[in-house]
Amino acid sequence: MNTTAAPRIAIIGAGPGGLTCARILQRHGIAAAVYDRETGPDARNQGGTLDLHADNGQIALREAGLLEEFFRLARPEGQEMRQLDPAGAILFHHVPEDGERFKPEIDRGQLRDLLLDSLQPGTVRWGHALRAISGPEEGPRRLHFADGSTVEADLVVGADGAWSKVRRVLSPAVPEYSGVSFLEAWFHRVEDQHPEIAELVGQGGAAAADGDRGLFAQRNSGDHIRAYLIQRVPVDWITAAGLTPQDTGGIRALLLERYRDWSPRLRRLITDNDGPYVDRPIFALPVPHTWEHNPTVTLLGDAAHLMPPLGVGVNLAMLDACELALGLARHDTVDDAVHAYEQTMLPRSTEMARLLDGAAEHLLSTRLPDSAADGTH
Repeated sequence: MNTTAAPRIAIIGAGPGGLTCARILQRHGIAAAVYDRETGPDARNQGGTLDLHADNGQIALREAGLLEEFFRLARPEGQEMRQLDPAGAILFHHVPEDGERFKPEIDRGQLRDLLLDSLQPGTVRWGHALRAISGPEEGPRRLHFADGSTVEADLVVGADGAWSKVRRVLSPAVPEYSGVSFLEAWFHRVEDQHPEIAELVGQGGAAAADGDRGLFAQRNSGDHIRAYLIQRVPVDWITAAGLTPQDTGGIRALLLERYRDWSPRLRRLITDNDGPYVDRPIFALPVPHTWEHNPTVTLLGDAAHLMPPLGVGVNLAMLDACELALGLARHDTVDDAVHAYEQTMLPRSTEMARLLDGAAEHLLSTRLPDSAADGTH
């Protein structure tokens, strides 16, 4: 970037997208600060596993200089996928070939640590929950944080996920409930404590559905498995049943009734989990989601194009981050860089969002997908 004064770039959100953007900017000699509401990198569990695809997520990691480190951490065996019927019979079984690296799995926490460790010390400012953005459209912008502090920036990048505060500057859109909800269950020390479930899931994932209910279980690193019970339900289905999210026994009894016709083998994913369930209703942004160009604010990842969890979210976020960072490195002004980035990102995300619009329902379908090896994560 050929400017008389280096632009002040503020990235909101220390997820994979925000961290990837900061890392690639730093590799090109451009400073950026990342602000995150969490108190630190270990403030909460980062979630399950995800696959990074050769045609998007891995492209970003290559530009970040981290692809080989990623392959050392990733689990290519996690590309295994089994499609079952509710009776537990295998309908489809994909076993990755030796050397197959199109979309190996990595735990979210491992990916985040890889990115965090690659950044210059002090890049991420923890404990900074964004409350508002003020200042003229042409900049500079002023960021107002919950602790009362403020920061000026020449570019604000919203990498702050589904409920983005940065999005409000550009768009009135808010995520809408898809009508489908996940209930997450955890299994620890599976080879020793849950051998039947470990055998059922294999090294990758196993999915089943009957048209109204679905189930997806996936191997994580460290001898863990996460399962997702998928239902077409109101967003408040737990409280509507007179239960609370902490009422593990009550929720389990309700689920056993709803999945009563499923095989005992699959019902172990309801009865044998370690600890409480985690309610994860599926939201998505309206399609298409676009905005008028703004020279000092832009979005990437879920903040820009929240979609159902069908294997594209983190990959698109990291590709967005890569293209924005490279644009800032290659253009003379921030405005030119943001404009070029959005000209590519918005059509791509709109096309993908149209493909996945309402696709949360597909997770309940009994029809085998065109590629049954595609996961639901």
